[in-house]
Amino acid sequence: MKPTVYVFLFNGYIDWEVGYVMPGLIHSGKAKVQSFSLDGKKVKSAGGLRVKPDLAIDEVKVDENALLILPGGVPWEENKITGMDQLVKEFLEKGMAVGAICAATVFLAQLGVLDDMTHTSNGLKYLKQHAPDYEGESLYVDVPALQSGKLVTASGTSSVEFAREIFSLTHAYTEEELEEWYMLFRM
Repeated sequence: MKPTVYVFLFNGYIDWEVGYVMPGLIHSGKAKVQSFSLDGKKVKSAGGLRVKPDLAIDEVKVDENALLILPGGVPWEENKITGMDQLVKEFLEKGMAVGAICAATVFLAQLGVLDDMTHTSNGLKYLKQHAPDYEGESLYVDVPALQSGKLVTASGTSSVEFAREIFSLTHAYTEEELEEWYMLFRM
């Protein structure tokens, strides 16, 4: 059974941070990609794209084949997104995969998720600035993107690397295909 990849969309989400991962997963044919918002209503990205998500949050099914992707956006930094805590906790408690890029890593830090998992972000100082209770400094790695178990984190400048880690986690491509894809888009 194909994994379902749920991509959270909200007003102000950074559209280019999921601009490689979504079409790459769809093109692979090895995952079902569904977007969702809190209420299922249209959202506007930071780049001005108006998007009607496939689902509302209450339609997301947390099962053994699910993966949750959280794109960045200023609303994470400003604590303007409410209603995602429970879903993220449920994914993690059930051992499901979660991918967070850029400011979405702030949200994970605020939840305490990054306190005991290897991770990266936009910088250690950045995480500490936006998540004052963050205690995962010793597990922070200054790299573009990384996979730690079923958690993928990435810097906001690393959407290609983020996609590569998600593809690796989902086995969307063979190692050879993945390397070819990465070289094509990284150059």
